[in-house]
Amino acid sequence: MRVGYTSVAGSDDIDMHVLPLGHDGSARRGFTGAGTIAALATRGGDELTERCPRLAAILPGLRAALAAHRAEDASVQVRLDQLDADELGLLADILGEGEVTGIVALPDRRVAQIQESVFAGLWRVRIEREGDESALDYLELGAIPEIVARAALDFPRPDIEIGEAPEGAMNVMPVLAEIRERMAAHQPGAAPHIINFTLLPMNPADMAHLTATLGNGPIQMYSRGYGSCRVLATGARHVWSVQYLNAMDTPILDTIEVGDVPAAVRAADEDFHDSAERLGDIIEAYFA
Repeated sequence: MRVGYTSVAGSDDIDMHVLPLGHDGSARRGFTGAGTIAALATRGGDELTERCPRLAAILPGLRAALAAHRAEDASVQVRLDQLDADELGLLADILGEGEVTGIVALPDRRVAQIQESVFAGLWRVRIEREGDESALDYLELGAIPEIVARAALDFPRPDIEIGEAPEGAMNVMPVLAEIRERMAAHQPGAAPHIINFTLLPMNPADMAHLTATLGNGPIQMYSRGYGSCRVLATGARHVWSVQYLNAMDTPILDTIEVGDVPAAVRAADEDFHDSAERLGDIIEAYFA
């Protein structure tokens, strides 16, 4: 995965580009929460229910599940293969595009695409299949989709080999020792350990050795919430590159986090309550 911090020249990784789920590149729906309401405003509730009965039937269940969910709960998946083309198109209108998008590289070289909806904590996940098979397409309710959490644990290496210090190194060797120690000590649910490169001087030799030692990971996520944030899994388990970006996509805060999937791309408890209320407003206005 040639992205950001973990790029390694000449690697055999897959170049990936994220497209919003449920849309094609030529005609993006791209609705925000306000855009979702505008898209639905021209259609009456009777028409929507008549044309999209299966979608209308599952929305109240989604609202109830969001209202009851907490960030520490196991995620809940909702398959979409029972919906027809009209219903899938309307679902894309309702979900819109939230703050977080991402991809997961699977061992068989398939790619899972992740898109948070405008209802934080409600995700659309799409996994391409080979040949003429239809893609696996589902909704998932949770702090982070299960495929992300599982890939973060299953695919990266549990340990790192530090090797010899490169010529001209300044701080990379103690940083790697710190990362290795924190990897071994981390427990699920514990607060992350953060190393801030903005405050710690690292020269090009340091960064090259750090990149080569940690390697590339299977996950790339991007949040455009309160300031943009790029979150990349490295090839070392529990070790993430987390970069906060300015309007020009230049890092203004460059960190390594050792821990679970970073909070910058996870939904919190209050998100589920707010999302349940917002989805309820749409159901009552357009499907009641």
